[in-house]
Amino acid sequence: MTRPAIYLDHNAASPLLPEAREALVSTLALTGNPSSVHSHGRALRNVLETARGQVAALAGAERKQVVFTGSATEAITQAIVGGARVFGSTAVVISAGEHAAVAKAAEATGLPVITVGLLADGSIDLDQLAEVVAQADGNLLVALHWVNNETGVVQPVGRINALVGPTRHTLFIDAVQAFGKLELDFAASAPDMMAVSGHKIGAPAGVGALLVKSHADLVRLIPGGGQEQGRRGGTEAAALIAAFGAAAAAIAGRYSGTDVPALIARLEAGLVALSPDLVIFGGERLGNVTNFAVPGVKNATAMMALDLLGLSVSSGSACSSGKVGPSHVLAAMGVAPELAECALRVSLGWNSTADDVDAFVAGYQSILERQRARQGQAA
Repeated sequence: MTRPAIYLDHNAASPLLPEAREALVSTLALTGNPSSVHSHGRALRNVLETARGQVAALAGAERKQVVFTGSATEAITQAIVGGARVFGSTAVVISAGEHAAVAKAAEATGLPVITVGLLADGSIDLDQLAEVVAQADGNLLVALHWVNNETGVVQPVGRINALVGPTRHTLFIDAVQAFGKLELDFAASAPDMMAVSGHKIGAPAGVGALLVKSHADLVRLIPGGGQEQGRRGGTEAAALIAAFGAAAAAIAGRYSGTDVPALIARLEAGLVALSPDLVIFGGERLGNVTNFAVPGVKNATAMMALDLLGLSVSSGSACSSGKVGPSHVLAAMGVAPELAECALRVSLGWNSTADDVDAFVAGYQSILERQRARQGQAA
């Protein structure tokens, strides 16, 4: 009997939580439009507002600050493109480690894009950021990530907030990888806007949210018919939003309950025991992901071999048309190209187990053994 494939790519998308599936199916059975005033419409409106409260609770936001979107990419684009327009930004500041959604949205503003570097540990160079902010003539839109999707490095958001928050500049935080894993307190924190995603926490793909402070209510991308209090047009996808809310209500307990950081520690200990040359990238990291390399073991080859063993991992972001290529994040950290070509990302989530971790270590061990056997034959 074939063993079921083991999924170890939660940073790309997390499997659907049972609570999210139940909310999705039950809402699909409802008929109507949430904007209609009759009983069918009111029932769907109640579903949306329940989900809004659930997402707000996980984000430390007020209900009215949650704007549902079709994805985190849409939320990011709304914040950056729409925010630059509303606040009269003269330039956009990003880091060299941003997700493509942030980098492309910055380009789409048509404004100058200032890129702040990463340090060797993967953290944003705050000295350089401080210099950029201090020397700016106009209003900057600063758009930075909280947790890096490739390395899991947790950025010093508190220091970023203190640096940008008191200024006249606009601050947007991409909190996609932090949502459901770290404590967010959007309502009381400095960022003007923040983006979160559904499918990273066990909801279906196709739903996200932009969190906005009241002074950013006019930040829009899709005008439409006035939905989401005029902040995002288009009839809301009630079933997806209901699932998003259910996932938000369930994920915190599921994440801590599986003791994911302990599983990552177990995985890394197993990998270190396999090879003295193993390198783990990043300094302070979120406890659900490891990005590592063994020199000479190319990630494209390793991923194919692992896939044949029923182990699904990645080499970084999944938002690059499925291609395996050099990581701009590792390059920004100063990692040599030949080592970066060997980098693999393993990311765990709410349904990961010790057996999954052990199976991966065993699978990677078999790859190393074959590599060493070939090298021995060639010697």
